[in-house]
Amino acid sequence: MSRTEKVSFAGSTGEILSGIIDVPDGPVKGWGVFSHGFTLGKDAPSASRMCKALADSGVGMLRFDNLGLGGSAGEWSAGSFSHKVADTVKAAEFMRSEGKAISLLVGHSFGGAAVLAAAREIPELDAVATVGAPFSPKHVAHVFDAALDKILSEGSAEVDLGGKRVEIRKHFVEDLERADLTDCIRQLHKPLMVLHSPTDNTVGIENASTIFQTARHPRNFVSLEGSDHLLTGKGQAARAARIIAAWADQYLDAGNIS
Repeated sequence: MSRTEKVSFAGSTGEILSGIIDVPDGPVKGWGVFSHGFTLGKDAPSASRMCKALADSGVGMLRFDNLGLGGSAGEWSAGSFSHKVADTVKAAEFMRSEGKAISLLVGHSFGGAAVLAAAREIPELDAVATVGAPFSPKHVAHVFDAALDKILSEGSAEVDLGGKRVEIRKHFVEDLERADLTDCIRQLHKPLMVLHSPTDNTVGIENASTIFQTARHPRNFVSLEGSDHLLTGKGQAARAARIIAAWADQYLDAGNIS
């Protein structure tokens, strides 16, 4: 079984972000960073189960709370997609400073879009995997569509996201509008695995098709049939992690390992 280490590091805004490293119990094949979904946090089932399963497969993973979520300082509403990308890079820099330079980036949902954008800024990276990721970051705007006019006209609005009240600010919407992953994906120059459920009702399977078609080889697509978007069903997150671990094994850089 893997063990966990609590860590913290400064994010791109200077606020202290809270993280957990899931450390393999046996030999370490490599290290990675996990980027969670929209407002989910590092302790969401998808994040914790995937990272623990990756660690059980020999890949140590850092998962962390984005700005203002979970144990991280700051206001979530002050962040943006660009901040999420920059903090993913900061997480990789932190791992490098700890002697655990990362080989693997894994992102779920909105975090999948973030790792595609962050990858180019992490030179030691060997492979990228996305799970249920949107091709366009602004896909996430559908969850606050009803409040969009108010956000744009008044500068912000409170919206209900799965029972959680969060403030969405105008700068967040404008940042989403500017975000375009096409070049990031096309110029990734890293092996990419795209995992997606054909019955994902939150981020449709067509997103995976577009990411895959935009990417260049080596690229892989795996259908997570039977899974929901949040991977909450029994064994769904662990299954995705085992697939990623088996695929990434050939790319993990033994030179990074401490």
